[in-house]
Amino acid sequence: MKIHIKNGRLIDPNNNIDAQQDVFIAAGKIVAVGAMPERFNANRTIDAAGLVVCPGLVDLSARLREPGLEYKATLESEMLAAVAGGVTSLVCPPDTDPPLDEPGLVEMLKHRAKSLNQARVYPLGALTQKLGGERLTEMAELHDAGCIAFSHADVPLADTNVLLHAMQYAATFGFTVWLRPQDAFLARDGVAHDGEVATRLGLASIPSCAETIALASILTLARETGARIHICRLSSREGVALIRAAKAEGLPVTCDVAIHHAHLSEMDIGFFDANCHLIPPLRSQRDRDALREALADGTVDALCSDHAPVDDDAKLLPFAEAEPGATGLELLLPLTLKWANEMGISLSAAIAKISAEPSRILALNNGHLGAGQSADVCIFDPEKYWQVEPRSLKSQGRNTPFLGMELQGKVRYTLVEGHVVYEASA
Repeated sequence: MKIHIKNGRLIDPNNNIDAQQDVFIAAGKIVAVGAMPERFNANRTIDAAGLVVCPGLVDLSARLREPGLEYKATLESEMLAAVAGGVTSLVCPPDTDPPLDEPGLVEMLKHRAKSLNQARVYPLGALTQKLGGERLTEMAELHDAGCIAFSHADVPLADTNVLLHAMQYAATFGFTVWLRPQDAFLARDGVAHDGEVATRLGLASIPSCAETIALASILTLARETGARIHICRLSSREGVALIRAAKAEGLPVTCDVAIHHAHLSEMDIGFFDANCHLIPPLRSQRDRDALREALADGTVDALCSDHAPVDDDAKLLPFAEAEPGATGLELLLPLTLKWANEMGISLSAAIAKISAEPSRILALNNGHLGAGQSADVCIFDPEKYWQVEPRSLKSQGRNTPFLGMELQGKVRYTLVEGHVVYEASA
């Protein structure tokens, strides 16, 4: 299939392109940008006038709920949500049921995802068996099966000796360890940020120091072992300061922030809105503003959707009993554009946070549109307004704090390996 994408505003942060240029695709690859190659006869032409053409989005945290949790979502529903959101590559955490701690489970997930011919799936392998925090997994075997890095998801890893050995193992083989910093004891039974809202509502709280104490331990062990570390879903101002100091020191550390935390704070819980029950919790407005600034200045490397579909019954419970999580794959792009517009960030810099930068963290070569690159492309209308409603979402989990909000930016086409895998209806 040969495809000619014409008249679009091409934004490719990795190659410093922001101009009206055509893109030419053949055999699943970008064959030229700008001038048409000789003897190029397109099978299909996409007129992108008024639209932005950019690399397919790369999401660093998207739970697909398979295997084992299909009552929350299925691979089919969430892969459709991904491409509807312009996401062509996504990272799947290991906290499935059973966890991704054996090569066979990883191979099965990779095979199922590939058979759908939609977004690319990159699983994270479990750091310990059954995510039990005691015995390390065979990371080398899991890597051979397709795991791109190793994580403990949201399950506390309280034993720092086990974490030390995990980092030593990872450093030996050059693997990256992905961790969400949270002290298990300080956060125990907590559901909201330790602030005035939790106090007023009588909710058990999680202090910011639960993040910073754990983060300080992780960075100390990284310094000791030389392991590459990725910090997942940073949530506090103090955490930002620790990451900024670690980068200045030269530690091999990267980090991301969930898109919800770039816009919301504890105040959005309102009167026990269970859609705002998230992990980590929504923190103070001061924390939110620090995260937004850190994204802008590069301390925080990337934004992710933190997509965690939840079934309706689990969200219809009282706030403290409701299951945490929210859908996010289809909101990653418009919420990133909203952050950029509010912060005065260029469109190119914003797109980099959800394409080129995540690709760099994953050590992949799929966050740009250079000649010879796989044709993973997102084409979106930056001026299109749409309202977030359950019926407008493809994900099986339709719970999000942004329900009812009007957002700007809508995906029109998504291409993976030169195939149009999503096309919005007129």
